[in-house]
Amino acid sequence: TRKWHQIEEKNNRKILKMGDFTLKIKQFLNNRLLGRKQFSVEVLHPGLANVSKNNIAEKLSKIYSVRDQKTIVLFGFKTAYGGGRSSGFGLIYDNLDVQQKYDAKHRLIKLGFKDRKASSKKGRTELKNRRKKVRGTEKTKIGAKK
Repeated sequence: TRKWHQIEEKNNRKILKMGDFTLKIKQFLNNRLLGRKQFSVEVLHPGLANVSKNNIAEKLSKIYSVRDQKTIVLFGFKTAYGGGRSSGFGLIYDNLDVQQKYDAKHRLIKLGFKDRKASSKKGRTELKNRRKKVRGTEKTKIGAKK
């Protein structure tokens, strides 16, 4: 819905200026071993409380010409005191297979690639307490399903 203003490169950093917010990419690293690009993102958003991760991912896909937006993972965003600026981390995986292989399990669950184990807190606590009563390899036998 918003129009692009400009993409400028300053001091080896790509800066994307948009109608309401600006992205600064810092500490960019192309990690071939894990099949991803990793970086920290600084979002300048004066007058806005925050910018959604979907909007940031959309802009990043334009900068780095990413075909599938699902391969962009953004996390750890904190708004600076006083507002107007947020910073966080981003990962752009080469493809979905690499992402499912190397990304953290809790992020894969949050993104909908894996299902969460359906267990109640009470059940986990009872299992933990039963395991405390035995020693050694018998702890694993307690949790095993029959």
